[in-house]
Amino acid sequence: MITLYDADRCPYCARVRIALAEKGIEYETVEIDLDDRPSWIYEKNPLGRVPVLEEDAFVLPESAVIDEYLEERYPEPPLWPADAAERAFGRLLVFRFDQLSKPYYALRRDEDGAGERLDAELAKLNAILDAQPYLTGREFGLADIAYVPWILRARDRMGVDLGRFGALAAWLERLSERPAIAAELDVVAAL
Repeated sequence: MITLYDADRCPYCARVRIALAEKGIEYETVEIDLDDRPSWIYEKNPLGRVPVLEEDAFVLPESAVIDEYLEERYPEPPLWPADAAERAFGRLLVFRFDQLSKPYYALRRDEDGAGERLDAELAKLNAILDAQPYLTGREFGLADIAYVPWILRARDRMGVDLGRFGALAAWLERLSERPAIAAELDVVAAL
């Protein structure tokens, strides 16, 4: 059985919850209070961060790595496209995720200019989604999963207006129809 060390408010954890749901993998959850982390979580991840996935004696931190592990360990349904170029571009987006997360967290800290920097990154995603239906390519997958938790939280928790980014807003609406994303919308609404 898989155990996920999780925190509802953490968008990195949301990545793993969504991937597990998309693959139909059953798991147990151990909720971690991020304001009062138990000392034993540092045995699972020396950085003390979640998510951490544990399967039998195998323990793995870091959401992007966990999602790749789940894709390889449980290949059906696939969350990377068969096309090598689409897969590479999707992985590039995941690799460059910090370009979105840095201004996102700067906006949460109310830093000067953070809103403009976040808007610039949202505009880049919007341009990608003008050219293809999903960040992963022609089908939903891991690149979409890598970004959607932050986009949801930016819109629903931070008041970021996505109306200026038509393709991005349409993508989010399409994704909201997926049960895994609908479940995450419920998590975000409860925060």
